[in-house]
Amino acid sequence: MCSSDLQCMGKNITAYRKKLTDFTPDPKNANRGTERGQFMIVRSIEKLGAGRSLVSDANDVLPAGNKTQQALVDAGFDEAIVVETDGQTPVIVKRTDWDLSDPDPENPARQYAFADNRTAQMSIDFDPDIIADDLAAGLDLSDWWMDFELDELLSNDNLPEDWQEFDESASDDVEMCECPKCGHEFPK
Repeated sequence: MCSSDLQCMGKNITAYRKKLTDFTPDPKNANRGTERGQFMIVRSIEKLGAGRSLVSDANDVLPAGNKTQQALVDAGFDEAIVVETDGQTPVIVKRTDWDLSDPDPENPARQYAFADNRTAQMSIDFDPDIIADDLAAGLDLSDWWMDFELDELLSNDNLPEDWQEFDESASDDVEMCECPKCGHEFPK
């Protein structure tokens, strides 16, 4: 257990308050997010309070928690507690106002267990361009995607319809009409 002088397991722990807006979202975040997911994150924070931590690099840029940062600001939070770590000691957010064993069907800890997983599921919208750029730069994503999963994600079939390349062979079966005045052809 840590003492009040912020020494834990023989290491000094640095913790302080800082404005949420002092952190910069990852400019190359591969998750574009979704409107529904963002709504759900804000709703979770408004209803259940803060629970999920964000992760910052040494320069206050967020590789994880970009959508949560925005939701916290949208929900009216101004500051966060920053705990500096080198990744060798896990940081746990302990909600002292929750008891997961409470049988109340409105138990906020039980609600949060669902909210945390469901918001993560509904908030994912990967940007194939950012992923392709990172792969081209040599980033190894093989721990997070199998080759066939990346192929599917980066395939033309996964792009929004208006981004997909035109398939010339599809026009072979289209009957065309010609404008009698200018000669322009268009599909019938």
